[in-house]
Amino acid sequence: MKKADERILRDLAREYLEICRNDAQNERRELWRKHNSLAHTRPLIYIRAFAWREMAESRCECEDAYLRGYEDFFRRSLFWDSLKDDSIFEPWVTVPASCVTHPDGIWGLPVGWIEPDDPHGAKRMVPSIVDPEDFGKMVSPHHIVDEEETNRRVEKIHEAIGDLIPVDVDRAPVYRMWNGDISTQIAQLRGLERLMTDMIESPSWLHEVLAFMRDGILQTHEEAERAGDWKLSAHQNQAMPYSKELDDPAPNGEAVNRKDLWYFCASQETTGVGPQMFDEFMFQYQIPIMERFGLTAYGCCEDLTLKIGLLKKLPNLRRIAVAPAADVGRCAERIGTDYVLSYRPSPTDMVGYRFDPERVRGILRRDLEEARGCHVDITLKDVETVEGDPNRVRRWVEITREVIDEV
Repeated sequence: MKKADERILRDLAREYLEICRNDAQNERRELWRKHNSLAHTRPLIYIRAFAWREMAESRCECEDAYLRGYEDFFRRSLFWDSLKDDSIFEPWVTVPASCVTHPDGIWGLPVGWIEPDDPHGAKRMVPSIVDPEDFGKMVSPHHIVDEEETNRRVEKIHEAIGDLIPVDVDRAPVYRMWNGDISTQIAQLRGLERLMTDMIESPSWLHEVLAFMRDGILQTHEEAERAGDWKLSAHQNQAMPYSKELDDPAPNGEAVNRKDLWYFCASQETTGVGPQMFDEFMFQYQIPIMERFGLTAYGCCEDLTLKIGLLKKLPNLRRIAVAPAADVGRCAERIGTDYVLSYRPSPTDMVGYRFDPERVRGILRRDLEEARGCHVDITLKDVETVEGDPNRVRRWVEITREVIDEV
């Protein structure tokens, strides 16, 4: 390890720990505990994206690619803290364990991509399940940790900064988040248009594939639980995973069960599918995965306006996403005070192009009025550009707090 890389990381780690030790972190923890447990709080603000690549602070200096990832984490967190939202910065760094999966892809088949001409443009998928018979090439997954590679990763970061900050090892399965919602992977392997026509033309075949994927994900989750590889740092809810019902996130703790953790799930790929088909061809396969966890957050960018009644079938549901395309008023009426309403205004409207504070105020006033009485938090996500303006998101947070106070 080059001394220059080590020096960069150590200086950044010290700055990051100063943030973590600030009294504001514990105040935010208590707010999120109450909010996610359906106690009354002010609407909380959570920023998931802020066009980091456009910021001057995003330039990294470490020569070692592995260490540069942690340098980016520290630099990003330091900038994020300056935005003054309600995000919590935890006093540790995480090393993901090296989990063994099939070399062709986590289901034994590759997901092909055609890169765009524009470096910021959209890629196109090249599906692997072209003919129904290709389903036979999928492999049943297992949870296996490559201990040697995992230890190598841990030792490298520990050597650099382990005496300054705890190094957490996340040993939970690969099959969670976008690998654990079924929807993301089946759409990539089969193709989105084919997936939707399969619901009409080949329903029995599709049910067989979805059941195989459900059972495979459950298998890895159960194997990880038997191995003691679920820990409190494995909470995931696309926000701050605190609540009064579950223990707080923590590094390198004792093994826990899935019932002790938050789980996140979504089905963005079925946003154009009606409630009945969504229920039959996706949600019913996701429920057995989600219900084994303590609390679940559902939804990302998909419009769930007409599907909230179905989501309520999930006994441990706690958070519901209200995406930019959703009808905020109708969602608020259906969600009520039984769940957290995770409001996600359009990043384009909020900070993307031709930033207009009065337009932002108008949209936020309208939508927060519609959600009055609900347990609301506001997530700014999927920000692709702020037109190079380093102060735009910071200003957006200020405006949002002003509107919250008004409403």
